[in-house]
This record gives sequence, C-alpha cells and structure tokens, in this order.
Amino acid sequence: MVRLDVEYSPVGEGLGMREFWVYVWLRRVAVIAAHVTALGLTVLLSVLSRPGTSLFSWHPLCMSVGFCLCMTEGILLFSAEGSPFCFKSRNAKVRLHWLLQALVLLTAITGVAFMVASKNVSEHAHLATWHSLLGTGTLAATALQAGCGACLLFPKLLGVSSLQRLKLYHGTCGLVAYLLSTVTVTAAMFTEWFKATVSGAAWYVFLLLPLFPALVVMNQITNAYLPKKKITT
Repeated sequence: MVRLDVEYSPVGEGLGMREFWVYVWLRRVAVIAAHVTALGLTVLLSVLSRPGTSLFSWHPLCMSVGFCLCMTEGILLFSAEGSPFCFKSRNAKVRLHWLLQALVLLTAITGVAFMVASKNVSEHAHLATWHSLLGTGTLAATALQAGCGACLLFPKLLGVSSLQRLKLYHGTCGLVAYLLSTVTVTAAMFTEWFKATVSGAAWYVFLLLPLFPALVVMNQITNAYLPKKKITT
C-alpha cells in the first residue's frame, strides 16, 4: 500500500478529462454569470428606489449595494474560475475581502438608519414585517461573521489557538449570513413598496435573480470546506 501526499476534493471525482474541462468551463460561466447578476440586480434596485426622493429611497440603495453587490463580490473574489480578481495574490484578496465586508456593514448601518428615520417620520411600526425581522437576523449573522474574521486577522492579539477551526466557523457564518441576506432580499419583493413598483412578469424575474448568485456562493463555500482525503494505491 503506497500513500501519496496528494489531496483532492471529492467534487468532480470520477470525471474523464473531457468531462473535467466541461465541468471547469461550466463553473467559470456560472461564476461570471453570478457577477453579472449581482451587479445587474444592484443597479436595477438602485434605479427603482429613486434615491433622494424620500428618506426611504436610500434604504433599498444602501442594502442592495451592501448585500447584493459587496457581499457577493467579497466571497466570489476567492473563486479560481471567472473571478476578475484571479490574478491577485492571496494576501491582496484577503485585504479586498475585508474592504468589501466593511462596506457591507457600513451600507447596512446606513440603510437601517434611513429606514428607522423614515418609519419615525411616517409613524409606522418597526419590525412589523417578515422582511424587517429577517433583516435583523441578517445583520446579526453578518456582525458575527465579521467578528470571526477579525479573530482570523489578529489571531495572536486575540489569543486564538485553533486557526483551522476558526476558519471553518468563519466560512459557516459567512454562508449563513449570505443565505439570510438572500432570503431577506427575496422577502423585500413581497413588500408593498416593491409590489407597487414592479408588477407582472418582471416581478417574477426579480424574484429569481437573487437565487442564482446564492447557489454559486453556496457551492463555492461548501467546496472550500469539503473534507480532503489522501489518495491511496
């Protein structure tokens, strides 16, 4: 029995060379499509919100920029297939990831502030819809994920002993935060404001748009943390 020090991921196991290249190109196309979808959804929501027309109008703009664009790009930049940042070093990607995640928190706080101010002016109840409740959970998960990331950034300063376990926690919290943000964005499509703004077939298109980047992100994170095995012969 010979044991080789070569690690592999079970993803794509058993594929022939031709099938493997088809798989690689499909992944590359999927990642590029996720970038385009995230950017397109952000632009569309920003245009529909008509920023500046009211206090509320800034809420969809801030949240779409933060969660639809910055959070998606902050995760996809680590993808080897179809990422515009594939030529960057690992350290550069980590720094850019942190910048994008900081923008997520900044835009989220700003968006919540505009929403609170808008509801105070209109005297509407806070946390009265599924969208607002899910948004609160998303913010909590995002803050937790950022906390795990801070521990990874300064492990010695914070006395972290197990980096591998913390990386797993960070990735898991990131996946939960992203899926929660996707559900929250989807729930926003059912609010009175959005249904009054978009109707007909376009509403169903908007409903499906956040799902595709979520599938690509979920696939990337789960593949990154799949158990590695040793090849034995």
